Amino acid sequence: MKRIVSLTLAAQALACCAFGQNAQIEPLKEVELQPRVGILRETAITLPEAIERVLRNDRDLAISRIELEEAGYNVTAARGAYDPVVGLKAYRTRQLSPVASILGGSETGKLTQTELNATPQIGGLSPWLGGSYSLAFANSRQRTDSLFNTFNPQYPTAVSLNLTQPLWRGLRFDENRYRLQVARKNRQIGVQQLRRQTIQIVTQAVEAYWELNYAWHSLDVQTEAVRLAERQYASNRRQAEQGILAPVDVVAAQTQVATFQQLVFAAQQALTQAENNLKSLMLPDRDDLLWNCALIPVTEVRTDVTPPALADAVKQALESRPELAETALSVEVNQLDSRLSRELVRPRVDAFANLTAAGLSGQAVPSSTNPLASFFPPGTVLTPTLLIGGYSTSLSNLAAGNFPSVQVGLQVSLPLRNRTAEAQVAISAAEGRRVRALQDQVGMAVEADVRNALQALQSARSRLDAAALARRSAEEQYASEQRQFQAGTSTVFLVLQRQTDFISARAREVRARADLGEAIAGLDRATAGTLEAHNIKLQ
Repeated sequence: MKRIVSLTLAAQALACCAFGQNAQIEPLKEVELQPRVGILRETAITLPEAIERVLRNDRDLAISRIELEEAGYNVTAARGAYDPVVGLKAYRTRQLSPVASILGGSETGKLTQTELNATPQIGGLSPWLGGSYSLAFANSRQRTDSLFNTFNPQYPTAVSLNLTQPLWRGLRFDENRYRLQVARKNRQIGVQQLRRQTIQIVTQAVEAYWELNYAWHSLDVQTEAVRLAERQYASNRRQAEQGILAPVDVVAAQTQVATFQQLVFAAQQALTQAENNLKSLMLPDRDDLLWNCALIPVTEVRTDVTPPALADAVKQALESRPELAETALSVEVNQLDSRLSRELVRPRVDAFANLTAAGLSGQAVPSSTNPLASFFPPGTVLTPTLLIGGYSTSLSNLAAGNFPSVQVGLQVSLPLRNRTAEAQVAISAAEGRRVRALQDQVGMAVEADVRNALQALQSARSRLDAAALARRSAEEQYASEQRQFQAGTSTVFLVLQRQTDFISARAREVRARADLGEAIAGLDRATAGTLEAHNIKLQ
C-alpha cells in the first residue's frame, strides 16, 4: 500500500516561527492513501485486449450488425419477385339447365352437366428483359345427359403458354430490377455504416486506453512528488532542529507536501474516472469480474511513428473513408431513381404470344340413341376413331399436337400527359444535385479532418520531444539546486521551486505521451486506417 504524508500545521510550529529556532517541531502525521472505490484486485490489460472486448460488447455495434443483416434479407426479398409461382385450380361442377325445346338435347325439360377439373399452373417474371410467362395444363372430365353428344363422358385437355415481352418501357429496366439494385446498394451502404461505426468505437477504445495509461503515470508522478517533498521536509526539519534553518523553512516544506498531496488525490480521482470510462466501453454488464479490478495498461505508446505526407494521407482518406463511400452509393441510388423515372415516362409497347395445344377423347355414344343419326346417310361415322378412348387418348392427342392454336399480337398503352412520371423525373434530378453537393461537402470535411489529424500528430510528437527535454533539464536543475543548497549557496525557496518545476515537467511529459497515442489514433481514424492498424476484420 502506497503511503503519503499528510500535512499537520501544529501550533508549536507557528510558535517556533514566531519566538525561536530551537523549539521542538512535531513530525508530519502519516496517513494512508485510501483504496479506490470498488477496487478489490488488479489485472494487466493490453491495448489489443481492450479493443477486442469493446468490439465484442458494444451495443451500438451489435445494432449495426443487425441492420446489416436486415439489409441482406431485403436483397433476398427483392430477388423473390422472380420466384416462380406454382398453383393448382381444381373444381367440381354440377349444372342443371332448363331446356324448352328438344333441340336443347333433353326431353325432360332440363339438362344435367357435371365436370371434374384440375388445372396445375406455373407463372412468374423473367429477370431478363422484363418479360412474364404463365404455363397451365387443364384436365377435365365432363358428363352430360344431352341426347346430341357423341362422347359421354369426354376428357378435354389443354396446355397453354402465355408470354408477354415489353418492347419499350420496362425492356431494359423496370420496378423489380430497380428494387433489387437499390436493395444491393443499401446493403453496401450498411457495410460502410458498420465500418464507420467500428472505426469510431475502436478510436474511442484507444483514446480511453491512453487516458487510463496517462492517469496511472500521472498518479505515479504525483506520488513521487509527495515522496520528494516529504524527503525535503525531513531534511529541513533536521536542520531546523539543529539551528541551521529557520522554522519557516520547515513550514515551507510542509506547504509543499500539502500541495502535492492535493494533486495525488486529484490524480487518484482522475484515474478512477478514466478506468470506469474504459470499463463502460469494455464490459457487457455490472456483473463482470473486471468491474472490481484495477486495470493496469501495459501497452506503451509508439514514439517512432513517421507521419505520412499530406497528399498520401488525403488520397488514402478519399479512397477509404466510409462517409465518402456512403455518399457515392447514395449518388448511385439516385441514378437508379432517375433511370426508373425516365423509364416510366415512356409509352408501353408489349408483344404477347398465346400458344395452346388441345386434346380430346371420350366414350362413344351408340348412334342409335342419337336423334341426329337419322339425318345422316347410313354408314356415316358420327364418332371419329381418333377421339375414342379414355383419358390417356386425350393426352396422346395433346402430345401429338393435333389441335394447336397460336395467337401473336401487340399491345400499346400511351398516357396522354403522364404528369406524375414527369414530375418524378424532375424530383430525381433535383435530388441528384443535392446528393452531389453533399458529396463535395463531405469530401472537403474529410480533407480538413486529415489536415487537422496530421497537424495534431506532428504537434504531439514535437511536444513530446520538447517535454522530454524540459523534464531532463528540470531534473538537472533540481539536482543542481539541491547540491547548492547542501553547500549553503541556495535557499529553501529555490529548492522547492525547482522541485515544483521538475514535477510539472514530468507531468507535462506524461500528458504529451498520452496525447501522442491519441493523435496516432486520430490520424488512423481520419485516413480510415484504424481497422488495418489493429488487424481488425469485419464479419
